[in-house]
This record gives sequence, C-alpha cells and structure tokens, in this order.
Amino acid sequence: MHWRDEGYILSKRNYDENSIIIECFTNSHGKCSGIVYGGSSRKKKMIFQVGNKILLNYKSKNQNKVGYFYTELIEPISAKYFDDKRRSICILSAASILKILLPEAEANKKVYSLFENLLNQLNLTNWIKFYIYWEIAIVNELGFEIDLKTMNNNKLTPRTIEINDKIFNLPKLLVEKNIKRVTKHEIKQALNFNKSLLIENFILPNRLRFPLSRNILEKYYS
Repeated sequence: MHWRDEGYILSKRNYDENSIIIECFTNSHGKCSGIVYGGSSRKKKMIFQVGNKILLNYKSKNQNKVGYFYTELIEPISAKYFDDKRRSICILSAASILKILLPEAEANKKVYSLFENLLNQLNLTNWIKFYIYWEIAIVNELGFEIDLKTMNNNKLTPRTIEINDKIFNLPKLLVEKNIKRVTKHEIKQALNFNKSLLIENFILPNRLRFPLSRNILEKYYS
C-alpha cells in the first residue's frame, strides 16, 4: 500500500533508539499511524511536534502492520506558540480529543477542515472562544447534535438544555456568541459544559480516558 497526503500530527512516541511512531490526521485518509526512521534525531526532532502540518508519503507491505512515513514539513504550527502555555496546551487538547474520538483510516473532511480552521485562529486575541465553539462542532459532527433551540429561554431561571435525559445549565458564551469581552468565569463555564458533553457522549460510553491536556487547559481559567 502506498499513498501521499497532507496531515497534522496528533501524537508521537518513541519506537526505538532513533525512530518514532507518529499518529496523524490526514485530509483524505483519516487518522493513521506510521514509523518515522530517524525521527528522534536532533535534526528532525522539531518537525514532529503535535499540531505541525506535514506532507506524508505512506508505505506498508501489509495492512495489518504499521507502515512507514516519509515526511516533509509544510507548516510548523507548534513552534509559533512555544512561549505561550495556553495556546500550546490548546493544540495538545484538540489533538488529543481527535486522537481518542476519530476512527482509524476513515476520512472526514469536515472535521479536518474544522481542525485546520482552529489552528489558523490561534493567533487571534479571542482564540479561546474559537476553541470552545470547535469542541461543540466536533461533538455535532461526530453524531451527537446539540440543538441549542431546545433550551429553556425563561429569563427568570437558568438557561438549560436536556442531553441524555440530564439537565445542564447552558453557558452564556454559547448563548450570546457576539460577546466581545469574555471573563475567565464565562470561559470556565463553557469549557466545563463542553467537558460534560464529551464525557456523556464519548468518554463514558466507550470507556475512554479524558485527555489530561484538556483538563490542564480548563485549569488555566479557574
């Protein structure tokens, strides 16, 4: 098997003394893993950072075995935010969510486009709002549509929404998307609401582990 595609690095781990295994989310081939020989060398180490966009040439002799990647760097996304802990952990959080939720080798161009757009918005001042909306979009795209029109609009009581027979308070940030100034408390509420969606619809039913990086991102707004 051989194919060529572009994609974003979701994770990496050591394979042997000089090689690594990277997991990528590609435009036309979905989520896939492969060995990169020499990937842990000083010369190539910075290429294989989570969030970086790379060109992938994939080769495999057997579909049941891990193949090999020959790569070229397209855009060093992560390097732009090495000195920004919040944006860096945001990249790790988004990548970790895709890593655990996406099926293997199934293309999803809508999710790919959403992820690419998120990374392109990180240079904006209100990037965290885009991240929060991104999580909602991912939940919707993967089969658990959140219909905000069904919420309780009684101004005398908290705005709520029913999901899986449970009632959740709807964060102000998701109701009034045109808010220019957002407080840490409002961000925290929105992140906590999204966390509940992810846990209820994906984490618990599939016995997954909630990403540590996502918890760290939320703590920045405590």
